[in-house]
Amino acid sequence: MKKNIVLIGFMGTGKTSLGRQLARRLGYRFIDTDQAIEEVTGKTVAQIFRRDGVIRFRSEENLLARKLAGQSGLVIATGGGMVLNEENVALLGQNGILIGLRADPEVIVSRVKNKKHRPLLHRGDLRENVLKLLREREGVYDVAEYTIDTGKLSFHEALNELYKYVRQKGC
Repeated sequence: MKKNIVLIGFMGTGKTSLGRQLARRLGYRFIDTDQAIEEVTGKTVAQIFRRDGVIRFRSEENLLARKLAGQSGLVIATGGGMVLNEENVALLGQNGILIGLRADPEVIVSRVKNKKHRPLLHRGDLRENVLKLLREREGVYDVAEYTIDTGKLSFHEALNELYKYVRQKGC
């Protein structure tokens, strides 16, 4: 059974873009958890946050983690807050290699500044919101067995680094 590759990290660190390319290179299926939740609910992430609240969104993440835990051969790009729930971490780790992606706050701000679908960021000052969330989530992404700083590497360098690591792990 092929292990899943689970990309975790703060928003704007490249989980979706790198995950999509990594899946293509490995011949795995790609899942973006936010997109999967949007498909199931028929609402955007921003709509879920606005209409139903953060607790509803986090419960959708947990349902999805349960579903994905039983599958294999996936590259999963998680939403930035999915690993806030320890059960999600355990579920995704059952048949998955958790890989962290990180970047400095300035890099994150530059990557997300024009993306209006980030409900946790676009109320008030963007940079302050990023710094606040990073402080609140300090240590959360340490559950990853391997971490890459995507702010210090080009896209292709980061992709090659990911690919090399998962191949060493037998994926």
